[in-house]
Amino acid sequence: MELWRRISTYGASPEFNMGLDQALLETPEAPPTLRLYTWEPDTLSLGYFQRFTDVPRATEAGAIVRRITGGGAIHHVRELTFSLSCSLEHRLYAGPIGESYARIHRAIAAALAEFGVRAELRGERALGSDVEGTGMCFHHSTDLDLVWDDKKGVGSAQRRKAGRVLHHGSIKLGTSPLEGDIATLERYATLEPEDFAPVLLAAFERELGIRTRPAAPELDEREYARQVGPGYRAERFVHRR
Repeated sequence: MELWRRISTYGASPEFNMGLDQALLETPEAPPTLRLYTWEPDTLSLGYFQRFTDVPRATEAGAIVRRITGGGAIHHVRELTFSLSCSLEHRLYAGPIGESYARIHRAIAAALAEFGVRAELRGERALGSDVEGTGMCFHHSTDLDLVWDDKKGVGSAQRRKAGRVLHHGSIKLGTSPLEGDIATLERYATLEPEDFAPVLLAAFERELGIRTRPAAPELDEREYARQVGPGYRAERFVHRR
C-alpha cells in the first residue's frame, strides 16, 4: 500500500496555511502529502478570480486572504480544511478532472457516513443552499459538489502546475453568519476538527488505498511558506474590534 506523508497544522495563521499549500504544490521532490488544518483567526478566503466587492459581508470575517484556487469565498471557521498534493501522474488524478473530484468526495462521504450523514454528489438538481449575490462558495453548487440535507457541505478546488496538483477543501462541521443555512455535520454530531480528523483520515486511507505517516513540514517548505504567505493577504486584513 502506498505511503503518504500526513501533516497536521491546527490553529495556523491564514498566510501560513496558504503559503504551505503553495509550497506543497511547487516543491517537485515533495512526497504525496495529506494535510489537515484549521485557521486562527477565523478567515475568509476569496477565490483566485474574485474581487473583494464580490463578497458584500467580507469584512465580518476575522481575516481575509486570496486562495491559489478559484471558486467562491469560504469562511474558515467550524470546519476542517484538508489538502492533497502529489504528482499529476498519480492514479488519484487519472482521467478527466471531474473524476478526481468524485474520488475524493466519495472518501469524504464515507467519513461522514460514520455519523449517519448520507452525503452524495449533487448531480443535476438545485439545492436549498444556493443563494445569488453573496459570493460565497457554499451558496453556489456544481454537479460534483458533496451535498446532504439538500444543501452543500463540502467546498473544494484544485490547482495544477508543472506536473503537480493540489486539491484542497473545506468540510463544514458547523456554520457561521456568513454561510447561514448550509449542510453541516453538527445536525448529526457535534465535533471539534481534531475529533473529526481521525475519522476523515481513516476514510481517506481506506477509500484511496493509501497509508499515512505523521510528519512535520520540511524546513525548506516552512521557509517557503513564510516567504510567500504574506502575498495571500487580500485587499486588507480585517480584525474585529
